[in-house]
Amino acid sequence: METWKIVLGLLPEKLSGAAAPYSTAEEIRLRLGRAPGIVLAGKEQSLSEARVSRDDLHRILEKATGASVHAAASGLSAGYIAYKGLRIGVCGEAVYIGDRLNGLRNISSLSIRIPHALSGDCGGLIDSILWPQPENTLICAPPGVGKTSFLRELIRRSAELPFRVAVIDERNELSASFAGEAQFDLGQGSDVVIGIRKAQAAMMLLRGMNPQIIAMDEITQEADLQVIEQVAGCGVLLYATAHGKNREDMKKRPLYRSLLEQGFFHTLVTIRCIGGRRIYERESLT
Repeated sequence: METWKIVLGLLPEKLSGAAAPYSTAEEIRLRLGRAPGIVLAGKEQSLSEARVSRDDLHRILEKATGASVHAAASGLSAGYIAYKGLRIGVCGEAVYIGDRLNGLRNISSLSIRIPHALSGDCGGLIDSILWPQPENTLICAPPGVGKTSFLRELIRRSAELPFRVAVIDERNELSASFAGEAQFDLGQGSDVVIGIRKAQAAMMLLRGMNPQIIAMDEITQEADLQVIEQVAGCGVLLYATAHGKNREDMKKRPLYRSLLEQGFFHTLVTIRCIGGRRIYERESLT
C-alpha cells in the first residue's frame, strides 16, 4: 500500500514538497494560521515556515470526502474522517441539530495519522503467540506507538496459517479498504466488516462467517466488554487493542481493570517506543 503517496496527494502543493522526504512520518498536524507540524518517532517538529490557511484545511477535507464535507457529517461529529486507511482528526466549532451533534464548522485543526505496515516478527513474538495454537491476545500501548500495526500483522499471520479471522474494522484503519478491497494485506483467511459498531459487527460475523478468531481495535467503552464476553462465550478467540503503558497502568482505569479481572485474554503484549525504536514485550495473564 502506497500510503505516503495518498498523504502527499491530500496536502496542498506548498506542503507536499516539504513533506515528501519524510515517508516514515506518523502524523502531519495542520493548525489554522500556524506552521505545519510533522511527527517523527513520536516527536513533533516544524515541517515548513508556511502558514496553514483556511483554504488549505478545506481543500484537504474536500479531497478526503469526495468534495462533500456534508456527506461526511457523521464522521465529523465523531471527530475524524477515514480516508483510504488514513484517520484525519478534525477540530472546529460544533454544529447541533436539537440536542444532537451534527458536525463541525469553522475547522481549525487537522491531524493526518499515517498507518504503517509492520515489518519483521518483533523478535519472534508473533510466532510465540501463534504456536502451538493462537491465544486470546490483548495489545496495549500509548497512542501512536504501534498497537494497530502489530494487530494488523497478527491478523495477517493468523489468516495465512490459515485460520478464519473476522475483522471488526470500525474506523477502516486495519484494512484501509477502498471500494471493497483491503489496501493492507490481512491474509488469505480474513473477512472484514467496516464502519459498524463492535456489538452489531460481532453478531453479524458470529452468525454469518463462522470465524475462529475475531479481531477488533481499541477497546474504549463498557459496551466493548459486553462484546468481548459474547464472543468468548461462543468459543471464538479474540485479538484486541487498548490504550495503556503496561498492565499496571491499565489497572488504574476501571474499564481496563474489569477487562483484566474477567480473564478473557491469556496474553498481554506491550509496546514501548524508546529513542525511535519500538520495544515489544509479552506476558501471561493466566
